[in-house]
Amino acid sequence: MDKLLIIDGTNLLFQMFYGMPSRIINKDGKAIQGTLGFIGATIKIMKMAAPTHLVILFDGEHPNARTELLAEYKANRPDYSLVAEEDNPFSQIDDVYRALSFMNIRHTEVQQVETDDVIASYAYTYGEQMPIVISSFDSDFFQLINDNVKILRYRGKNTVICDTTYVKEKLNITPHQYADFKSLTGDNADNIKGADKVGPKTAALLLHEFGDLESILANAESITKPTIQKSILNNTIRLRNNYKLIKLDAKAALPFHKKVLKYDYSGITTNEVLSGIGLR
Repeated sequence: MDKLLIIDGTNLLFQMFYGMPSRIINKDGKAIQGTLGFIGATIKIMKMAAPTHLVILFDGEHPNARTELLAEYKANRPDYSLVAEEDNPFSQIDDVYRALSFMNIRHTEVQQVETDDVIASYAYTYGEQMPIVISSFDSDFFQLINDNVKILRYRGKNTVICDTTYVKEKLNITPHQYADFKSLTGDNADNIKGADKVGPKTAALLLHEFGDLESILANAESITKPTIQKSILNNTIRLRNNYKLIKLDAKAALPFHKKVLKYDYSGITTNEVLSGIGLR
């Protein structure tokens, strides 16, 4: 059976760059720990997921439609153009790209839209045709989970596969309620402020009672707890904007058709890849 593995490349690069125990320098004096970790993790993820199709997507530089809605969107993140090379994951991204090309893995920097939206578009376009595994620690992908779409959180032997049951156990909601849930609670990672006094437990209870954000807003005056009712009524515009920020746009153009994403892992090792591109 066909299976598509989508790796959130920027997410994995950051995980590997900052997760390695120390800076690793090759014989030529070049730092390679991010590249080493990325390729090693990619190979292990491929072995775990056993895909027939594979694509790795990275964040490109482009105007962000979401910042037009909220100027503070992701404004809490560092400007990596100002970060010293030894502390900057992007300092090794060209080597990662060379390694992926050496492995014949389709990859690209997503332009014009956010990578998350392109991944959502892949999930909606091909999710009924074959199982899809999305490798990422970005919780926004929880909203894509269904019987055919799973999220893989790579942690070596402690890797977790997130499915509908996982989301229910962790958040007490269904995956399709995730955007509603985060609209209410806010998302610190993306600098999105939720409704005052509404934490994860309260958000889940509201969704259990009313179903979705719009139904909560339509029935806000029937919320029994006065402080929560007031918070919802006072933040209606913000909450609707939050939903637009958090809900992934599955209409984004796909950079590759599935027919060119076929991939058969050859058994190549991390050292062979690094040697092949002159880093070992």
